[in-house]
Amino acid sequence: MSIWSRKPIERLQSEAHESGARHLRRTLGVVQMTAFGVGCTVGAGIFVLTGTVAAQHAGPGIAISFALAAAVCLIAGLCYAEFAALVPVAGSAYSYAYATLGELVAWLIGWTLMLEYQFSASLVAIGWSGYLNSALSDLGVKLPARVASAPFTLDASGHFVLTGAWVNLPAVAVLLVCTGLLVRGTSLAASVNLAIVLAKIIAILAVVIVGIHYVHPANWQPFIPSNSGGFGHFGWSGVMTGAGIVFFAYLGFDAVSTLAEEAERPQRTVPISLFASLFICTLLYIAVSVVITGMVKFTRLDVPDPLYSALASVGSSLVWLKVVVALTAILGLISVIITCLIGQVRIFYAMARDGLLPKQFGAVHPRFGTPHIGTLITGATAALTAGLVPLDVLGELISIGTLLAFAIVCAAIPILRRRTPESMDGLSSGRVGFRTPLVPLVPLLGVVSCVVLMFSLPAATWIRLVVWLALGLAVYAAFGYRHSKLRNAGSEGDGSRYREAQMYDKANQ
Repeated sequence: MSIWSRKPIERLQSEAHESGARHLRRTLGVVQMTAFGVGCTVGAGIFVLTGTVAAQHAGPGIAISFALAAAVCLIAGLCYAEFAALVPVAGSAYSYAYATLGELVAWLIGWTLMLEYQFSASLVAIGWSGYLNSALSDLGVKLPARVASAPFTLDASGHFVLTGAWVNLPAVAVLLVCTGLLVRGTSLAASVNLAIVLAKIIAILAVVIVGIHYVHPANWQPFIPSNSGGFGHFGWSGVMTGAGIVFFAYLGFDAVSTLAEEAERPQRTVPISLFASLFICTLLYIAVSVVITGMVKFTRLDVPDPLYSALASVGSSLVWLKVVVALTAILGLISVIITCLIGQVRIFYAMARDGLLPKQFGAVHPRFGTPHIGTLITGATAALTAGLVPLDVLGELISIGTLLAFAIVCAAIPILRRRTPESMDGLSSGRVGFRTPLVPLVPLLGVVSCVVLMFSLPAATWIRLVVWLALGLAVYAAFGYRHSKLRNAGSEGDGSRYREAQMYDKANQ
C-alpha cells in the first residue's frame, strides 16, 4: 500500500462503536461537550492575545478581527460537524483526512495539530503565569524574575535573544497539575471544567457590564488605525493579520470533535456542541474587545494580562473587579489548558491506534479509562515548551497550524462525497445527524478563507511551519511509514487484514 492509502470509512465507524477496557468511555453529554468547547475557546483569546493583537496589528478593530475569524470558523464548523457525525472517533481532522486524503496527509495534519493543541496549552500556561504574577504583585508578593519568565524572547528583528531568566516556573507547574488531573479521568476533568467555565462566563460578563461605564469613545478613534507602512501593521491588513492570529482563540470547537469518541449519542451531541460553543464564544470575544479598547488606549495593551491592565487603568474604583478578573483568569485559563491537553492526547491516541505512533500513546489505564501514558508525555512536553519559549512565537505558529488543519477538513468534504458515495446513504436516511449544506460552495469558501488568513500572517511564521512539517516528515519516515497498520494490512480497503492487524496489536499490548 502507498503513502496515499485511505482508511476505510467502515473501519472508522467500527472503531467508533468499540468498547471495553482498552477503549475510551462514552460519558459526555451536550452540556459537558459545549463546556469543553467554551472552556478551550474562552481563555487565551480574551485573557492573553486581545491586548497583543490590538496593540501590534488591529487597534480597536480587533473586534472586527474576532468577527472575521468567527465567520471562517463557522464555515469550517459546518464541515467538521458532518465528519464528526459520520465518524465520531477520536482524532478530529487527522481521522477525517485519513479517510479521504490518505495516510501521508493524515500524518501531516496530525503533526500540525500539535501546533493547535500542545503548543496552545503552553501558550495559555504562559498567560496564566502572567496573571498569577500580576495578582501576587498586587498582594505584595514578588516572584523572582529568573523563575517567572522564559529564558528567550524575540527582538524587534524577530531574532531570539536571552532574557537572563531561567524558566517560567508557574507555567510549568500549572501544566503538570492539569496533566495529573487528566490522568485520573475525563469525567472528573469535565466536572472541574464545567464549574470553571460557568465562573469564567459570569466574570467576563461582569467585565463587560461594569467596564462599559468606564469607556471613553475617544479611545476608539480611529477604530481602524492607519497603516504604519508595512503589511499587517494596522489598517485593514492589520485587521486581517489580527484575524489570522486570533483564529487560534477559536480552536475550542475543534476540541469538541476530538472528544467525539467519548460523547453520548455523538451524531446529535457533537454538532450541537460545536455550534453552541462557537456562538457563545464569539459574543463574548467581541463584547470584551470593544469594552477594553474603549477603557484604555490600545497602544497600552501590549501586555500578557490586558483585561487586568485595562481595569487597573481606571483606578481604585474597580479594585474588586480586578480581583475577580485575576481569580477568574487564574482559574479560567486552567480550563483551557485542560481542554487543549485532552485534544492533543486524543489525537495521539488515534494515531497510535493506526500504528503511526508508538502503541504507548494508545494505552488506556485499566482503572481510570484514560490514555495515561500519552497524557503524561503530552503534559511534560507542553510544560517544557511553556517554561522556555516566548509568547509571541507560539501565538502565530498555533494559528497557522490551526488554519491549515481547518482548510484540509473543508477540502475533504467534497472528496468524501465523491470517493465514498455510500457514506451519503446514512446522511440522507437520517441515521447521521448533520450534513454540510451547499457542497461544494461552503467547503470551497472555507478553504479560501483559511488560506487568505494564512497568507496574512508574517513570513517568519511560514518558515517555522515549513520547518515543523519537514520535521514531521522525518518522524513519519523513521517510524510511521514502517509501522502503519493500514499499509501493513495489504491493499486499500482490505478490511479483514486490517482487523487482523488490530487484533494482533491488542494481543501483544
